[in-house]
Amino acid sequence: MKKIVGAALAVLFAANVSYALAQATPATPAGSAAGCEARAVDRNGKPLAGAALASFMKKCEAEAERRGACDAKAVGKDGKPLSGAAKTSFMKKCEAGR
Repeated sequence: MKKIVGAALAVLFAANVSYALAQATPATPAGSAAGCEARAVDRNGKPLAGAALASFMKKCEAEAERRGACDAKAVGKDGKPLSGAAKTSFMKKCEAGR
């Protein structure tokens, strides 16, 4: 009986861990079209529709494109990718200047 209860607890623990990992890692990047569709909700949490959805998608995809272009340019003088405060500062200036 103790072995059955122990095995059941182990299975439940493993299922819980796998569920938590699936929730922690997004299936789609935030900048992709699917990521924009997932974020297309109004203040009340209801999905956008019609002209509001079209406007949001256009803005979201353009922003993702700008972010991607700036991210590709975020390289230091030594050729290594920027990180930390240097990358944050660079990204802010790059996105504002475009």
